[in-house]
Amino acid sequence: MSEVKIAAETRTEFGKGAARRIRRASKVPGVLYGHGSDPLHLTFPGHDLLLALRTPNVLISLDIDGKTNELAIPKAVQRDPLKGFLEHVDLQLVKRGEKVTVEVYVHTEGELAPGGNLLEHVLNTLPVETEATHIPESVTVSIEGLTAGASVLAKDIPLPSGTTLAVDEDTVVLQVLAAQAEEAAEGEAEGEEATAEA
Repeated sequence: MSEVKIAAETRTEFGKGAARRIRRASKVPGVLYGHGSDPLHLTFPGHDLLLALRTPNVLISLDIDGKTNELAIPKAVQRDPLKGFLEHVDLQLVKRGEKVTVEVYVHTEGELAPGGNLLEHVLNTLPVETEATHIPESVTVSIEGLTAGASVLAKDIPLPSGTTLAVDEDTVVLQVLAAQAEEAAEGEAEGEEATAEA
């Protein structure tokens, strides 16, 4: 995964008023923490950060006040619920070679067996442990030919080299449901209503 370089400034003003002033200047307040160090309160350029966060688990190379460089990954992102702009971001310090636990998106490829079956995503993301500078953006699993009742477990999903599961290997990630079961249940309910009316 490529690194995204972002210039950050330390901030000394706190509270809602300060945060509003920062956002009016098209910047985003945030906190950098980890490795037992005191949390560092920072201000990020809003547009650069928004672009960087489009990549899941992006590795950010921070240039802080033009003096220090740190590597970080996003841990919590707060957005405005209506307008979607960034309100605050928490970043976690990481070091090259260090293992981190992150959630990666599960993508599917292929087609289910014919017959109107439905695919249910029990988990949209899969918790994995991986090296901080080699975090996969997503994992892909084939659902080709799966029939009703079939499940895809965490251990069935191929992971990149150096990445391991951070969840029980028998955790259900995907399952295939029979669409007809719902229709049959509705038909039985209608039949019972007709019997009751008679």
